[in-house]
Amino acid sequence: MTLSNQALLAALDTVISIPIVPFSGGAIDYTGHGKNIDYLLDNNHLDGDRSRVISIAGTSLVHHISIGDQLKLMEATASQVAGRGIFISGVAPNPVADAEGLIAAQCRLAAPPDAFLLMPLTGVADPEGMYHDYMALAERLGGEHGARFLYYLRQPNQASIAVRLINDSPHFVGVKIGTSPDDVKPIVEGVRDGAGIVIWGIGDRSTGPAEAGTKGHTSGINVAFVRASDEINNAQRRGDWAAARVIEGLVTPLEEVRFRDNRTYNYSAVVEAMHLSGFDDIEGGEGGPFNPRVPAAVAKEVEAAIQPLLEYH
Repeated sequence: MTLSNQALLAALDTVISIPIVPFSGGAIDYTGHGKNIDYLLDNNHLDGDRSRVISIAGTSLVHHISIGDQLKLMEATASQVAGRGIFISGVAPNPVADAEGLIAAQCRLAAPPDAFLLMPLTGVADPEGMYHDYMALAERLGGEHGARFLYYLRQPNQASIAVRLINDSPHFVGVKIGTSPDDVKPIVEGVRDGAGIVIWGIGDRSTGPAEAGTKGHTSGINVAFVRASDEINNAQRRGDWAAARVIEGLVTPLEEVRFRDNRTYNYSAVVEAMHLSGFDDIEGGEGGPFNPRVPAAVAKEVEAAIQPLLEYH
């Protein structure tokens, strides 16, 4: 049964897991991916009996796989999550016709995604044109298929159109902020009450943005250390900022490696952490397209960074 917008917004006030997708021999390792999804669904430490939310998106390397493989991956993930959690499918909107076809195909699946995350557009674009084209896209797909969208903000000059999309379209239900904490308050204040959710989108170091009004955050590391991310969110929801920051302190060394040099090791540091953890209920894979295993010196940093996190697996 399709969630109402109100129910979906309530469900998104949580940790949104964006797990790496493991690769073997240059192809998606579906067995390993299924193992990672089961780990996330079976290890839920969120308070209030809340559902796990999983998104396959940028950290999952969807920009680097074909449209056909994306559809197969999203179908497999949505089917596995169905009835056990909430699923968000990340889609890169270029070319827009291909993206529209991919979203429409996913909407026709037996277990369609609950929402779609529109990831950053590449190439030359005027924000005003983006607003009009995204509005038209949402109207077509929302009207025909009931699709709901989250906007992934990566460029500060698009902040105003993110707010307008949420306020003006019933099909846009939120924004994932991937720019800086400075953008949080203006966006939170600009989004009409009840129109959509403002989510922090740069990892688990999210308490400052939460104090400024974001609801929930995305995590790329809880595919290995799920309880850390969950407990950060639990503490934020009860207003215990100090407790949230204690756990943030534990995840910071790993996050620093991931986001270094314009996110060079965003994917591969998580893969390395999964291997070095020694846990057999998750699968890191061999490294993905454009994302090989990290250098030996970085692996040593990752090994040190995960020591305080092992108990949060």
